[in-house]
Amino acid sequence: MRRSYMDRFIDTIEWVAAIFVGIVAADIFISVLLRYFFSTSIPDSYDFGRMLLGILIFWGIAATSYRGTHITVDLVYSSVGPRAQRVMDVFATSVLLFVVSVQTYTLFDKVRQTRLDNVLTYDLNLPTWPFFAVAWIGDVSAVLLIAIRTYRLIFHPDAMERGHPIHRPEAAQS
Repeated sequence: MRRSYMDRFIDTIEWVAAIFVGIVAADIFISVLLRYFFSTSIPDSYDFGRMLLGILIFWGIAATSYRGTHITVDLVYSSVGPRAQRVMDVFATSVLLFVVSVQTYTLFDKVRQTRLDNVLTYDLNLPTWPFFAVAWIGDVSAVLLIAIRTYRLIFHPDAMERGHPIHRPEAAQS
């Protein structure tokens, strides 16, 4: 079965998040090796690590918010019927959409202010606002994915199972 444009878009955002996990891991690994074996360090490695971790967090929010793979407590959810579960899913996702939208708006202000203040890294004097901008793009991606999730929960609940996409056996055979 041919995947829709929206599913490919979702997969791309998840791959970008995964790439940032790899970049953060490589930065930490290389920094530790250089410090331990050669008594040296990458210039601005602390600043890079800190900003890359921020980027990873916001792209991670995008990746986990759509799939619903973040930490949940299902005590009430599991004790109610499918209709109430759907109402809870839509409500929770709508609240998440609102919160992440406000977060995205305030993060954009932080990107703008960091650029205007010309905040630089300590060793190489590189501007830090591009890192903040990449994190903001991850947050925008989270808003888009949560909006897609909300839309699908409301209008196409058959395509979602407890908030997760259904992997239909007949779809895999096509």
